[in-house]
Amino acid sequence: MEAGLRAFVAQGNHGTMEWMETRIEQRSHPQALWPEARSVISLALCYAPAEAPDATLRQPDRGNISVYARNRDYHDVIKGMLKHLAQFVVKLGDETTQVKVFVDTAPVSERALAEKAHLGWQGKHTCLVSRTHGSWLLLGEIYTTLDLSASEPKGGSCGTCTSCLTACPTDAFLGPYRMDARRCISYLTIEHKGPIPHDLREKMGNHIYGCDDCIAACPWNRFAEASRHIKLQARPELVEPRLADLAALDDAAFRTLFSGSPVKRIGRNRFVRNVLIAIGNSNDPSLMPSAQALQSDPDPDIAETARWALERLT
Repeated sequence: MEAGLRAFVAQGNHGTMEWMETRIEQRSHPQALWPEARSVISLALCYAPAEAPDATLRQPDRGNISVYARNRDYHDVIKGMLKHLAQFVVKLGDETTQVKVFVDTAPVSERALAEKAHLGWQGKHTCLVSRTHGSWLLLGEIYTTLDLSASEPKGGSCGTCTSCLTACPTDAFLGPYRMDARRCISYLTIEHKGPIPHDLREKMGNHIYGCDDCIAACPWNRFAEASRHIKLQARPELVEPRLADLAALDDAAFRTLFSGSPVKRIGRNRFVRNVLIAIGNSNDPSLMPSAQALQSDPDPDIAETARWALERLT
C-alpha cells in the first residue's frame, strides 16, 4: 500500500492534493494514525442510481452532476450510520473499548482497507468493485481497540475487461490500476483551483461536478440494485439542471441550491467555472448570453472561461 502511494505521489499524479503527500505514512498504516487501533471495520454503502447515470451527458444544454452528489452530503449520511454502529462495537468489548469513525475526512486508505476486508477488489479504474453492488460504493471505517477476526475472502475480479479505462473522456488512466489525477474530470471539477488546462476542456463535455463515466461502464453494475436510502436518492433539480440557470447563480443562490450537498464545498466560483466549460462545449448558441454576462465577473477564472466559451460558440 505504502509503496504504491509513494510512487503515485513521486510521479506527481496527485496534482495539487498536497494532503496526500504530507500524510503518506498515516494512510499506509492504521496504527500510524491511531496507535491504539487493533482492528478496522470497513463498510460500504451502495448508492446505485435509479435513473440512467449518463442520461444528462446526451443533453448538452444541461449539466451533469456526479450521482453521489445529487442529494445530501454522503460524509454526513454515512458518518451518522457508523456512529450508530460503533455503539454496538463498544458493547462487544468492555469499559476500555474505544472506537474512531472515519468517512473520507482523515488520512485513511479506504479502498485498500475495504479490499483487505474482502468487501470487493480494486478495479482497473482504481475504485472498489463488488460482486453484488458493482462500482457504486461509498466507504467508511470504524477503527477500534478490539482485536477482531478477519473476514473470509470472496471471489470476483475484473478479468480481461477494460471498459472503465476506455470510457474515460480525458484519458486519465496510465494503464490498469494507474491514474493520473491531473487528467481526471472529478479532480479537475472538484479539487483543481484556477483555470482548467485548455487541452482538457473540450473533453470534459458537460460534466460540472465529478464524473461517473468509468464507474458507470463497469459490467458488475448489472447486479447492483438502486439505493433505497432516501438521502442518497437524487433531488429532481440536480439530475438535469439547466446550464443557463446554473451560470446565473450568485453566491447566495448557489449556497441555497446546494445546501447540504457536497457540491457546496467547492464554492460558487469554481462551480460556475465548470458550468462555463460545459456551455462552451454545448454547441448551443442560445447559451451565449449566459457566457457574455460573465465576461466581466470579478473572479478572473470565471471571466477567462466565459471568454473561452464565447469563442467556442461563435
